[in-house]
Amino acid sequence: MREYLKGIYQEKDLPGVYLGVVAGDGECLLIDTPLRLEESRDWLGQVEHIGVPRYLVLLDSHPDRALGARHFDMARIAHLATAKAMTAWSDTYKGTSDPIGAEADSVKRVTGIRRGLPDVIFRQEMMVELAGRPVRLLERPGPTSGSIWVDVPDKETVYVGDAVTVNEPPYVGQADIDEWLTSLDRLRQSQFEAYKILSSRDGLVDRDQINDMARFLRKVPVRVERMGERADPAGAADTFADELIEDFKVSKSQFEVARQRLRAGLIHLYRRGRPKSG
Repeated sequence: MREYLKGIYQEKDLPGVYLGVVAGDGECLLIDTPLRLEESRDWLGQVEHIGVPRYLVLLDSHPDRALGARHFDMARIAHLATAKAMTAWSDTYKGTSDPIGAEADSVKRVTGIRRGLPDVIFRQEMMVELAGRPVRLLERPGPTSGSIWVDVPDKETVYVGDAVTVNEPPYVGQADIDEWLTSLDRLRQSQFEAYKILSSRDGLVDRDQINDMARFLRKVPVRVERMGERADPAGAADTFADELIEDFKVSKSQFEVARQRLRAGLIHLYRRGRPKSG
């Protein structure tokens, strides 16, 4: 687990998203979860050397970060929209039923999903006191309507979830592109100029990479609009996924998964209705 600053951590070595830990005076706030029970146990073992886990924050309802919440017996905090999305899930999850290019696609079958539902829910903003350290939870829709950031003001650090990805494209199937672009605009404001910005997919990101993300996102609604003009929208999604993936330097080993993520996201966006361009 990497420590960026005293009390600011990210775990990058487990499948799924990069996990976060904010520590203060013997207490810890956890950010997102591993997928599998054994991975959760291993991670909690690491965290307990830092402090007592008090809170679990889910940055959104993406299964890579939220499925494992059922393994964590502590206050689970999420945005209202994330709680609603998770409440709608079946108690049994099969990753193969609707693959979206996620790590969770490899999950054959897990039960007890509803044991991980958030029990502390907020909208707009929430403050958590972690042994005297203020931690702000901020509503920042984009990747999903319930996406949030974790801002640690005294460490000038913000965990932004999937708002910025660098090496691979994000899943856009639940996105609001306009809101996402607005959130990125906020991230480029002077308030965050000196901040460490931590992505759940790539770790530390910079302003140039935020700009690259915005350029990519502006292309997405255009492709979805064009899908509606084609006789075969699903076939068009294949073509457009091949175009959009060129914005990223995807490794050979991850290329097909990333392409599937783009294709699935475009199709889901198209089925939800055509989003407005930014």
